[in-house]
Order: sequence, then C-alpha cells, then structure tokens
Amino acid sequence: MKKKLLLTLALIISASVAFGQDDSRFKIGSNDVFKGPVGLQLYSLRDTFGQSVEKGFDVAEELGFGYVELAGKYNLSNEEMLAKLKEHHLTPIAGHWDYNLFKNDPEAVAKEAKALGLKYAGVAWIPHNGDFDEQDVEEAAKTFNRAGKVLADYGLGFYYHNHGYEFLPAGDDKTMFDLLVEKTDPKYVSFQMDILWTIFPGQDAAALLRKYPDRWLLIHLKDLKKGVVGDNSGGTSVENDVALGTGQVPYAEVLKAAQEVGVKYYFIEDESPRAIEQIPQSLKYLESVKW
Repeated sequence: MKKKLLLTLALIISASVAFGQDDSRFKIGSNDVFKGPVGLQLYSLRDTFGQSVEKGFDVAEELGFGYVELAGKYNLSNEEMLAKLKEHHLTPIAGHWDYNLFKNDPEAVAKEAKALGLKYAGVAWIPHNGDFDEQDVEEAAKTFNRAGKVLADYGLGFYYHNHGYEFLPAGDDKTMFDLLVEKTDPKYVSFQMDILWTIFPGQDAAALLRKYPDRWLLIHLKDLKKGVVGDNSGGTSVENDVALGTGQVPYAEVLKAAQEVGVKYYFIEDESPRAIEQIPQSLKYLESVKW
C-alpha cells in the first residue's frame, strides 16, 4: 500500500513538471527578500508574435516564465490558446480587454476569461477626448462597478491599469485617479499599477501604493530611461522603456511597498524593441534586489 502511494505521488510530481508546474518557473525574478511572483505580460513579445505565433510562445517559454498576463489571443480559439499555453508551460493569470466591451457586454468578457482559466480580467485605457476629466471618471466608474459585479458572479476579479492621464488635478489636492478610486466599489474594482505610467506623470509609486493599500491587485514592472521628462499624456516613445534597475524608478522602495500592501502578481512589461534582450537583465535585477 505504501509503495503504491509513493508511486502515485511520483507520477503526480512527474506529470506536474511535464505540464509546466516546475516550481522554478514560478519563482523566477524573486529572491529571499522580494518574493514575487513574477510573470510576463505577453504584449512585451508582440513583435515576435506578429512574425510567428509559435515563435512568440517559444520565446516566452525560453525566458523561463511560469505566469503570464494575456494581451489578445493571436486569432486562436479559446481551446487553441489554452493548448498553446499548456504546451509551453505557461499559466495564464490575467488578461486585458477593450473598455467598450466591458461597457457594452461585460458578460462576454467574463465568459471568455473563464474559458481561458484566468483569475482576473482588466482594461488598460479609458477612451476620452482631450484632458481626462471628472465626467470621464464618472462614466468609467459606472462601467467598472457594473463590470466588476458581473465578473464577480463568475468568480473573477476586475482591475483597471493606470496609464498616466488619470493624475491630472481634480481640486482639493486630489487627482482624477483619486476620484476614480473613491467612486469605484472596492468589492468589485481593483487596480493594476503600471510603474512607468505612474512615475512618468510625476507620481510617487511607493506612496501611492501605501495610500490605497487595499486596492492594488497587480503590477506592471517597467522602468523609464533616465533623463526623460514625463507628462499626463499617457504616451511616450517605446525607446524609453529600459531594463529594470537601470532607469528612474527607485525599485527597491517600490517593491517593498508593493509587498507591504499585498500585491498578488507582478508582470514584466517591456515595450521596447529590445525587450527580448532586456527581459533577462530585468529578471537578474529582481533576483538581486534588496532593501
């Protein structure tokens, strides 16, 4: 009986490794101080996926990641997408959808996210004309609260990824982002901090994490080239994305704050044309960062 049990356990462990459950993939980019877990936003490899979907998955696997955040399905069905992820030992955690789909048919997002085995579904851009203002905040908050409730009914979490334009002043020492946090229901709406799009408009990322300790769910790990002066436009050259630890972000301080407030997952997103070369540098930095 004991031998049979040991054999069963050995087969389970063997199968887990074969299907990408090797612990080393889920510990990549972490150390005894910074615990992670660190994954990859697949948008980082958009140029590679554009050349060949198979090559894109190959590179994501070769970089050593276990967790990924999705940025589309490359014209694959849900079943084909899941098969590719499994084949390449990648576990999908979250994904981005268009704002208007959340606004007009959040249940469609929920069904697709559930079919893809995700925990969370989010949006990274709120359509607006000119400066992002209080009316934009009001409309987005309604959309997010409704979408978050629908996703929750499917056992999923909803999140919004900031992009920099939300930090325009709103009076009383507040920003439009502060209003968005206030007007969204914490039961149904969480946030993903994009570090670059937080410091680019002049915000203190660590302080903002601590200001809303119960609202931050995920993080995009990105660094901004030294010397670049930001604004509230929500846009900058992809050439300004640099390897973590080589730019303007005080990463030890930011990661310490992120761990303190309980961020669940960290995804490297490198939009530069040098992403494949820079991502290993970023991982090396994360594996050595201390505070």
